[in-house]
Amino acid sequence: MDAEVVDGSSAVDESMLTGESVPVDKGPGDGVAGATLNAQGVLAVRATAVGSDTALAQIVRLVEEAQGTKAPVQRLADRISGVFVPLVLALAILTFVGWWALAGDATGGLVAAVTVLIIACPCALGLATPTAIMVGTGRGAAMGVLIKGGEVLERSKRVDTVVFDKTGTLTKGSMTLTDVVAAADEDEDDVVRRAAAIEAGSEHPVGRAVVDGGRERLGSLPPAQDFAAVTGHGVRGTVSGAVVHVGRAKLLQEAGLMGCTELDEHAARLEGEGKTAIFVGWEGRARGVLAVADTLKDEAPAAVDELRAMGIDVVMITGDNRRTAASIAEQVGIDRVLAEVLPADKVQEVRRLQDDGRVVAMVGDGINDAPALVQADLGIAIGSGTDVAIESSDITLLSGDLGGVATAIRLSRRTFRTILQNLGWAFGYNLAALPLAVVGALNPIIAGAAMAFSSVSVVSNSLRLYRFRRA
Repeated sequence: MDAEVVDGSSAVDESMLTGESVPVDKGPGDGVAGATLNAQGVLAVRATAVGSDTALAQIVRLVEEAQGTKAPVQRLADRISGVFVPLVLALAILTFVGWWALAGDATGGLVAAVTVLIIACPCALGLATPTAIMVGTGRGAAMGVLIKGGEVLERSKRVDTVVFDKTGTLTKGSMTLTDVVAAADEDEDDVVRRAAAIEAGSEHPVGRAVVDGGRERLGSLPPAQDFAAVTGHGVRGTVSGAVVHVGRAKLLQEAGLMGCTELDEHAARLEGEGKTAIFVGWEGRARGVLAVADTLKDEAPAAVDELRAMGIDVVMITGDNRRTAASIAEQVGIDRVLAEVLPADKVQEVRRLQDDGRVVAMVGDGINDAPALVQADLGIAIGSGTDVAIESSDITLLSGDLGGVATAIRLSRRTFRTILQNLGWAFGYNLAALPLAVVGALNPIIAGAAMAFSSVSVVSNSLRLYRFRRA
């Protein structure tokens, strides 16, 4: 159910709906959505929507609507065969009738008609598409790119715009300790040690990031006593005989700890970079500032650069705030950013690009991305993401490596080019050989051998896709 808070305060993880990596503080009068997670504290709520009226049910409905509007793509070979085969049958009949009526040679006409049917047998034409698709999708799977069908390949090769979700797609999807700033005459390691020791008792994602960063930096942490969480503000406890406060500036102010102008400036700078700043203080004053953030995946900048080198426009879309989104976009090299976008709005943004004539690929990992994945011409899900996103996508990157996006598009283009080569060979071979068969210049045995050679050529050309490599 969705609900309204009537009593209590807590931090709620809404990343399932919004993509926002930092939990949102909730108090009386605020709304909470079903399937989001209460990170700490106790909330008394009054239901405002149940069943099909909840936000999660609306996301499911958006997915179903988008699935119903996507038109199937017919295979090129089917369209050609639908015209070619009847023409060949008609040509064989005319050949027999012509030989019989004009030359008075019914036997010769029968041999010529059979030769027409043999030389025009659409084996190569029928093999042109499925062999290339089979080899292309198999090669993709071996490289960690799961492509769901031949129609996906045809759509992939036409993509000219890729839209990336931010949280969990371009970023790692979890908070990490990124910066430590100590006040004058303070030791950075001591600031981290005390803060991490206190946060060890917290379940908040920001606190866990501080603890993990402290253990990675220092190894073991000292014990803490008298732990207490101040919902929406931070935590406090006793470490090495001193009462330590870790959290927002307001927490330290209410505890009577003196601020530091230098630390305030550093905190403002860190927050301007899209990070979450946390003050640490004990024994009368603030001693340092820590910053945590959802950090960029190592391969993200290279993946974006590769797409742009292929002539593809790259857009980032996220439910995060504009400041955080702009910081990540700058790091990864993306110029166009759509921030604070809810699931229904993500679908609208994709549709807007499609209305502008763009062929759009959407890359995401969460439940909130599922409607946009379905609406896009090509949906690409991160294999480490949610089952809903994977099920809604056309391509799944099994390893979660963003380089797979460019690989999938390049492989699709290469596979489709192979299909066209196969069709060109098969169709050109028939056009060249049919006149010879009509005038009786081809023996049926030779025609049969030539037809077999045509099929082998198509299969061999398709097998060259096994040599496809990443850029």
